[in-house]
Formats: sequence, structure tokens, C-alpha cells
Amino acid sequence: MSTRIYVPCDSAALAVGADDVAATVAAEAARRGVDVEIVRNGTRGLLWLEPLVEIDTPAGRIGFGPLDAADVPALFDAGFHTGVGDHPLCLGLVEDIPYLARQQRLTFSRIGITDPLSLDDYEAHGGFRGLRNALLMAPSEIVAAVTSSGLRGRGGAAFPTGIKWNTVLKAPGTEKYIVCNADEGDSGTFADRIVMESDPYMLVEGMTIAGIAVGATRGYIYVRSEYPHAMARLEAAIDKARQAGFLGRSLLSTGRTFELEVRKGAGAYICGEETALLESLEGKRGIVRAKPPLPALAGLFGKPTVINNVLSLAAVPLILDKGAQYYQDYGMGRSRGTLPVQLAGNIKHGGLIELAFGVTLREILYHFGGGSASGRPIKAVQVGGPLGAYLPESQWDTPLDYEAFAALWAVLGHGGIVVHDDSADLAQLARYAMEFCAAESCGKCTPCRIGSTRGVEVIDKIRAGHQRAQQVVLLRDLCDTMLNGSLCAMGGMTPYPVLSALNHFPQDFGQPGADQQAA
Repeated sequence: MSTRIYVPCDSAALAVGADDVAATVAAEAARRGVDVEIVRNGTRGLLWLEPLVEIDTPAGRIGFGPLDAADVPALFDAGFHTGVGDHPLCLGLVEDIPYLARQQRLTFSRIGITDPLSLDDYEAHGGFRGLRNALLMAPSEIVAAVTSSGLRGRGGAAFPTGIKWNTVLKAPGTEKYIVCNADEGDSGTFADRIVMESDPYMLVEGMTIAGIAVGATRGYIYVRSEYPHAMARLEAAIDKARQAGFLGRSLLSTGRTFELEVRKGAGAYICGEETALLESLEGKRGIVRAKPPLPALAGLFGKPTVINNVLSLAAVPLILDKGAQYYQDYGMGRSRGTLPVQLAGNIKHGGLIELAFGVTLREILYHFGGGSASGRPIKAVQVGGPLGAYLPESQWDTPLDYEAFAALWAVLGHGGIVVHDDSADLAQLARYAMEFCAAESCGKCTPCRIGSTRGVEVIDKIRAGHQRAQQVVLLRDLCDTMLNGSLCAMGGMTPYPVLSALNHFPQDFGQPGADQQAA
């Protein structure tokens, strides 16, 4: 009887030699006459353990990692192919690893368990049940379920998904579109990539349900250009789903139609902004559109369009499968369900963590992350991408909740957390925010285009000690102009990292500390 061995095939595992490990396992098994079946699964999200190889046993899947191809012969000597744990790299039952066991996995429940392109695996683990239910419902009932679940956009604005869908449903017009924003460009974020590479059918199913709900017959997945593996995996999944009747002219022989295409992003950060994304999809330069009209009323090619990101759409199949109340039972306040947190930067145990809203940053940093990778004290944590605020230790006990973070003048955004230890210079990081905005601005509005360039110059003067007090006043005034005068969040949010760094870490700008200022 063959032994099933799982070797992940997502980009993170491939980058650290997963293909070499899989090839060496196959070769070593053949040399020893051991019958093995190698399954290329997705990642469990425990990225510091990649490549994490799992052996299927009657007791469960036993993990070994992080592995190198050179480790494989010794592992066979120790009997790892039988699930024996007498080796230093043995992690025991994967499901019992505390990092994984303490999570509440809803969106990521299949990821790392299944073969990403196996329709049989997907259906065996609950796949397409939500779509089958949706096909028996009226469009308004689907929208009502998504609205009742409390699902909000897992991007910067956190707009309620059901309200957006309802607007498109009620918008006049026979032609409507579903657009998935998979232009995952924020620093420290990789949850979208993991979904697309490790469970692509979930996104296909979520977009198809959205199409049925609002009367759209075509969808587009706009994927970041730096994600070639994700694009290839999605295109393969779309082909297989179409052949099996889950996409195309008559979904599961019901007569309803939905088609899906993958489009490669233009390579610009601004194309993550929904209207710039639409411009790019239409073959134009990615420049922000003025609103109104809203994309829900006049979006792609001027037609009513639902634009959601990957994590929002990936949550939909579960809601239609288990019901709105099941999803709503997770979370707190107006933040319902779970948030896939991506832990990166100077952290010992980086990876993906899915938790119900309400967990604190301190729990994530130490109970999951294990503290800094350098062993030095953590100084600042940036949440929400390169335009997110820097949070000092005094704010780490704030629950991860949209409204709680808004009260701190911070954003949860896509759930990316980047950690900095006490060697970080927050003035330099604030300068980077302005520099990043200058490089990535679409250039349409003056506060963003010119303000970011002036911001770099002002911070340089502050760091050089040139009329520091006057320059700090000028920097605050400049941030106010960008915040209130920019056309979109590119310029409007650049002040978040700058002002949070200046307010919480004034010593890095040559200013008196908070205690001295109070005196």
C-alpha cells in the first residue's frame, strides 16, 4: 500500500526548494523500493516551516519541516515515510501545532489540506455546496444572506459587501460585471496569493455566486503581475471548472450563465484602487476616476459592476453553504467573521493566521509570532500596508476591529502586519511612505503628485536638523492637505504612516519625547 506524502507547491514553498524536496523524495523512495504517492498541496500558512512535508497516517498527517532536499535520505533512514517521528525535524500532528490549532479557519479551512486543482478534493471538503444552494435561490435572497452575514470588504474601506451587491442588483441594465481585485500590492500581504494558488476553486465559486446574485454573466480576476504562479493556477482551475459545468453557458444545467477570465495587472500600485483598476482592465492607463458615478452604477465599460477583493469573494461560498448566522457568529461589533492576518517583517514565526475579529495585536505578535526574529524588543507595528499607521506598544492591546482601529486613526486594511524592532528609524520609514507615494501616484491630482515629493524634501530637512521645528509644522500642514485634498486613498492615506511615526516616535525626528512634550 502506497504512502501519501504531501509537498506544498505555493510560491513561498517553491522559493525555498519545495520542488527539489518533492523530486528527491520521489527518487529516494524509488531507490529504496518504497511505494509513495506525492500530492502537491497548498501551504498551511506556517511559512517559517516551509517546505513543510506531511505524511498521511491513520492517526492524521505528521509534519516534517523545514526540509531541505539534503535532509531526505536521513528522513527515510528514520522511517519518516511511515509517519515515525524519531527525527529532529518531526513536528508531530500538523493539526496540533499550536500556531495552527489556535486559529479559527473559515476561508482557509481547505488550504494546505487539498490538491489545489482537484475538483474531487474540493467537493469532498464542502466545495460548490454554496453555489448549488445559490442556484436554488432568488438573486435578492443571495444578496440578503451576504448582507446579513456582516461580510465587509477586506480592503482599506471595509465597505459592507451586501450593500454593494444590492446596488448592482437594482441598477438598470442587461449587462453587468463582477471584478475581483487581486492586485495584492500592500507590503506584508500574501493572503490573496495563498487563496489563488492553494484553493482557486473557492474564488471561482465566490465570483460565480456573485454573478448569479446581481445578474452578471461575466467576471474578471485582475491579478498582480508579480503572481505568475497564481495566474497559472487560476487559469487551470477555470478550465477544469468549465469542463465540469461549474462555469459557462448553463451552470450545472440550470440555464444560468457565468464566464470568468484572468487578466494580468499593469504592474502599478495605483491599479489596486478600484477605478484605476477598471481603467486598466479597459486597456487604458491606470488613472483614478472621479466619483460619482460609483462603479456599482457605471463601472467596467460603463456598466454596473461589483468590485470586491479576493478575501471578500472567497468568504461567500461558506456563507451560502452554512448560512449567514454561522458566519456572523464569529467576530465582534460590526466586524463579523474572520480576518486572515498576514504576519511579516522582523518576526520569528511569520505566516498566515485566520482569526475571528477581536484578537489583539499583542496576542498575534507574541502568541503566534513568537516575538521579533532578531530577538530585540519590538518597537513599532505597521498594519494595513505601506499606507497604514505605525502603532506603538501602548496600542497593541486594541482588538482587531475596524471601528476600534479607526478610533486610533489607523486601518486594518488587508490584514497585513509588518513588525519592526527597536533598531528601526521611524523618520526614515515616514520618508519611505512619501517616497513610495511619489513613485506610485497616478499623477492625476496635485496633493498626491506634488505633496508626496515635497514630503520627501521636508522630512530630509527634519532629519538633517535644518529648521526642524518649522519643518515639522510644515510637514503636518502638508499631510493635512494630502489627507483632505487627494482624489483617492493613495494620497489621502500617505499621511497615516507619516503622522503616526511623528506622533508616537518624535525622538526619531529629533523632537522631544511624549513625556517631555507634556511637561
